[in-house]
Amino acid sequence: MEVIKQLRQREIRDLLGQRPIRTQQELAGALRERGFRATQATISRDVAELGLIKASHDGVQSYTVPARVTEAESTGEERLRALLHDLPVDIREAGLMLVLKALPGSAHAIAAALDRTRWSEVVGSIAGDDTVFVAFADRASMQRVRARLASLSH
Repeated sequence: MEVIKQLRQREIRDLLGQRPIRTQQELAGALRERGFRATQATISRDVAELGLIKASHDGVQSYTVPARVTEAESTGEERLRALLHDLPVDIREAGLMLVLKALPGSAHAIAAALDRTRWSEVVGSIAGDDTVFVAFADRASMQRVRARLASLSH
């Protein structure tokens, strides 16, 4: 199964290099045209694992594979720093959760980078299209991570 995943993700990178793809549904359709069948959940995981972001190409927001300048950027914290620095992200508290609002299509990349940091304070995260929910066991942990996220975004 891992081989199919690697082939599918290679195909995704190839597709993004050839034409603008604006949504996960478009991506799923383009993959089907090339013989790959994938569920919405699979496409979402691929988007997160590949660190895809949406960028403007000729005035159209479409997925792109971000350039990796150094190997260090592939660490969770460096990836998170790059994303928070490059994207407008609004961080709000809701109970024992932080709610991160970002550009459409960027939430999965942010959540994946956050998960890769393996910060002990984070109980878990879940991402939609433009929103990430980050859960905490206590308020002190939430405050520490909020401060850390704020410092990474500058």
